[in-house]
Amino acid sequence: MSGAAIGWAAMGTGFTFLMTTLGSAVVFFFRKTVNGHVQRIFLGFASGVMIAASVWSLLIPAIEEAEASGGIGWLPAAGGFVLGALFLFLLDRFLPHFHPEAHKTEGVPVHWRRTTLLVSAVTLHNIPEGMAVGLSFALAAQHSDTGFYTAAFALALGIGIQNFPEGAAISLPLRQEGASALRSFAYGSLSGVVEPIFGVLVVLVAGGIQPLMPWLLSFAAGAMIYVVVDELIPEAHLDEHSTYGTIGTLAGFLIMMILDVALG
Repeated sequence: MSGAAIGWAAMGTGFTFLMTTLGSAVVFFFRKTVNGHVQRIFLGFASGVMIAASVWSLLIPAIEEAEASGGIGWLPAAGGFVLGALFLFLLDRFLPHFHPEAHKTEGVPVHWRRTTLLVSAVTLHNIPEGMAVGLSFALAAQHSDTGFYTAAFALALGIGIQNFPEGAAISLPLRQEGASALRSFAYGSLSGVVEPIFGVLVVLVAGGIQPLMPWLLSFAAGAMIYVVVDELIPEAHLDEHSTYGTIGTLAGFLIMMILDVALG
């Protein structure tokens, strides 16, 4: 893969990381945690964005790439999707992390601090997001087509928008628990650093073995859908006010679909 592809991937995932950082910075202006209804809307919104991105930005391009190379379109799309979901399942099963909405700790039992477990939970979400954005820019560089670049920018914008409240969802609860504003901000910001790391790494892998692109695109889709179904949607519907989460999901899906179709 060319240096330009790596540069675009770094810039796209750098933007999503910046949005997480900006969201974390609200801790310097507010001390209260996010209202429960608002939090459910944000969780739903993130799930809607990730579902739409998985379909329009990842699975459909994966099928088209496989067919363009003379292969069976659904095969790498289905195979990569299953592998991506399995990858996140294993991370979710073994990586210690804490879900404040569900008040429970998952993964291998450890004696980590709650703040570390909270950051670990959000980091799980950000890994497939970074992969998705990085691969979209790698695909654009591979085709040298303006339409592909526009679609990659649309994906980065959609992921970035939902990363802003995600950063706040880490820093504000940490501040409530007694951490300093600076420490809370740092933890929130660091939760998003995996996006440029995994975004660039996956581009390097795709460049080394070009036929893997359809598999990697669908791999990122499977990983994102796993996060949505296993964590985001359940957490957005924890109590009787589940309508807020539903509205957020519909809004996120609609906005991401429009961004991808209108700008793609």
